[in-house]
Amino acid sequence: MDNLRALAAFVAAVEGGSFSAAARQLEMTAVMVGKHVRQMERELGVRLLERNTRRQHLTEAGQLWYTEAKHILSRLQWARGRVDALKRFPSGCLRLSAPTTLGSTLIASLAAQYQQSWPDVRIELTLSDRYVDLIAEGFDLAIRIGDLPIDSPLVACYLGEYQMVICATPHYLAQHGTPRQPGDLPGHRCLGNLLWNKRNAWRLGEIPLWPDTTTFDCNDGQALRQAALAGAGLILQPLVLLAEDIAAGRLVRLLDHALPAARPIHLLWHQDHHASAKRRSFVDFLGAHAPPRLAPSLAAAAHFPDNAG
Repeated sequence: MDNLRALAAFVAAVEGGSFSAAARQLEMTAVMVGKHVRQMERELGVRLLERNTRRQHLTEAGQLWYTEAKHILSRLQWARGRVDALKRFPSGCLRLSAPTTLGSTLIASLAAQYQQSWPDVRIELTLSDRYVDLIAEGFDLAIRIGDLPIDSPLVACYLGEYQMVICATPHYLAQHGTPRQPGDLPGHRCLGNLLWNKRNAWRLGEIPLWPDTTTFDCNDGQALRQAALAGAGLILQPLVLLAEDIAAGRLVRLLDHALPAARPIHLLWHQDHHASAKRRSFVDFLGAHAPPRLAPSLAAAAHFPDNAG
């Protein structure tokens, strides 16, 4: 910043016609203005200003330096204005990480709604079920499912609960009967998620894993939903993914009494005392709009019988 102060002092001295005029403009002493100018002349190894008791004029090198200094200070002022605008108005690229199923069924649509209010924000939504490193990978925000570490350095905003449900089509249940207890599941055709393992699997009653013998497996929740709707068998997936199908009667909820406990959903970010307007506004938007979208899905799908068929 000392070099920038020196440039500003030099430009002000040229335009003001004297060190005294530059000092008044920059609110420093004339001695300090002269010090800045002489410092630049020493660093450049040339004379920039010729001065006597009555007037001053630029040398050839001084004229070149003045033109370039004006350009530099102008660009700096423009850049400062852009930064100030970022602090006041949401704009720029917002990088967000979210779990695959939750991101595709809920977060993508909410991010698009947010963008209607703030069109100068470019959304970059990455869907992945792995834990991302916000700083190392350059993410502004991340959505995570499950309990947070006590010593987490991240700031968290609670969004709602990630509730799993077991469903099947009425046609499947009419053909194969309705399971009443988790122990009935081995007698049914069940859909499995290839991404689940003993570390991240959902406990169902006394069964540590969703049936380890499955008849249709896939690594994507949306694809499993389509298979279940086609009558492939019983599916265990998030309620937020299946709520509309349940509400429309395309799927029937089963074994509610044995469902795994819901897991909390949080929006996370690193503490920053100079947070950008885009991040502040997106946190506020998601905090206001995600919980209602999660809660009604529970209500809409809560009263379907689990003895259909």
